[in-house]
Amino acid sequence: MRTYFPKKGEIEPRWFIIDAEGQILGRLSTQIASILSGKSKPTYTPFLDTGDHVIVINAEKVVLTGKKEEDKIYRSHSLYPGGLKQKQARVVRAEKPEAMIEEAVWGMLPKGKLGRKMLKKLKVYRGTDHPHQAQKPEALKVAE
Repeated sequence: MRTYFPKKGEIEPRWFIIDAEGQILGRLSTQIASILSGKSKPTYTPFLDTGDHVIVINAEKVVLTGKKEEDKIYRSHSLYPGGLKQKQARVVRAEKPEAMIEEAVWGMLPKGKLGRKMLKKLKVYRGTDHPHQAQKPEALKVAE
């Protein structure tokens, strides 16, 4: 018996929309990463991009548990000496709440070309408006 691998033309990505209002960041991110990588499909293959597109709305209303709003620090480095920049989660939420979800999901995807390709299928927006109505996204309820 031969192992089945989906061909490029056989993979039909679907579009899902997820409302992040009241959702816990880590739990939401694991489910998004699973959808992006295609692990929820029977045709999942670790080295192929068989996942779906995900639209996340209300990114500013995602919940951090405990004292993470003050204690969690997002770091970036310019690759120059002394170029480390640090921001608290509350500051990141005020400036660019989309980055919180994108960074959490990126941490759960494979690193390399395949992971970057999967991350491009994630669209995160602050409010309820998004420009992807033409793709007819299906509303997806995530477990709370």
